[in-house]
Amino acid sequence: MTWPVVHLAKRFAGSLSRREPDAADTAWAAEVLGPGERDLWSRMSVADRRHSLCVARRFVAELPDAPPEVVAAALLHDVGKLECGLGTWGRVAATVVGPHGRRFRQYHDHEAIGAAMAAAAGAAPATVEAIAGHGDHAARLRAADDI
Repeated sequence: MTWPVVHLAKRFAGSLSRREPDAADTAWAAEVLGPGERDLWSRMSVADRRHSLCVARRFVAELPDAPPEVVAAALLHDVGKLECGLGTWGRVAATVVGPHGRRFRQYHDHEAIGAAMAAAAGAAPATVEAIAGHGDHAARLRAADDI
């Protein structure tokens, strides 16, 4: 199966750019996210914010009537990666090596970590559930991320 490699290659290439997300997309994210969620999203790297916007846009294109709480989850699906503190090359190493060591384990556990961060920031239960990879919309969210 080659799609994970293609997905990872696209993520890597996108992570090399320092271009800020489009202003209209950033404004859209600010409308979707609650105050605590906006704070989390703004802490994400430029590359992760751009990626999250792409994932959220694909998710909404696939499911136009998606609840706003789940769209928020699409925007925050990688927020748990903040905890590992790994840059692009560290993430590449963590992907290749696996969850060995504290920071690489945190990288691999980013869904659970992100869900806890979102809950602490006041996110809705549906947002927390989807970030954790559970619930009715988890498969579609994962599919929007894996393109």
